[in-house]
Formats: sequence, structure tokens, C-alpha cells
Amino acid sequence: MKIHQLSMFLENKPGRLSEPCRVLAEAGINILTLSVADTQQFGILRLIVRDWEKAKEVLEASGCVVNVTEVVATEVEDRPGGLTAILDIIESAGLNIEYMYAFTFRSEDKAVIVFRFDNPDLAIAALQAKSINIIGGVELYERVKQ
Repeated sequence: MKIHQLSMFLENKPGRLSEPCRVLAEAGINILTLSVADTQQFGILRLIVRDWEKAKEVLEASGCVVNVTEVVATEVEDRPGGLTAILDIIESAGLNIEYMYAFTFRSEDKAVIVFRFDNPDLAIAALQAKSINIIGGVELYERVKQ
């Protein structure tokens, strides 16, 4: 139920973000969602693709240093307080969220949020115990149009 996410450091300079995106495009790999966080000198590009192994291979071949991490995607009711309900479960379980970002599509009347937890297995168990739908990679990729 965990999803593989690719992360890489980028210099915070014009054109640096387009390089890995171009490499993936030329390899025929579509980016399903991404997040960019920055500091003054560097940024961290985090992205999810269907074929993370191929993406990692082509990015590394182009000179990028790629880190693979496991993240958890959940459905969140798309209404005021929907995210708060998820956060309450996470806090009650004593879990730490390292970062999170929204996915670029909706699933019926729900939004999809990607979380990076300090303990993803415990997070999955805590969320499932409260009937929160965890979206695995295969299910997620099937929901996103080809």
C-alpha cells in the first residue's frame, strides 16, 4: 500500500527543474504528481510516476542523484475539516508527518493526499483502523487516466 516516490536535489537556478522533466518526457514517462520545496540554494523535487524504476534509471543516466522513498496516499473527504479528521487520527497514533502534498486529481467526492511519515506501516495501520482508504500504487495508477 506504500507508493514509491522519487526525490532529487536541484540547484535553485533557472532551468534546473526542466532538466529532469525533459529527461522523463523523452523517455515517455508521465509525471502523475510532484512537489518542489526550496531553500535559497537548493530545491527538492519529489515526484510520483507509474514506472518509478525506469524513471530512476533514466534520471540517473542523465546525471541526477535519485533517492527512492515510500509514501502513503489516502483519500480525504473534500469538505471543510476533511484533512483535520485525517490529521487527528495521525496525531492520536503519535505519528510524525515529515511532509505532505496533494495529488493532482480527485477521486469522486474525495481529494487524495500524499504523506511521508516517519513510520509508514504504523500510519497505514492507524488510518485503516479508522476506516480511512489507503490507496496503493496499482489502484492509484488505475484511477489516473493513461
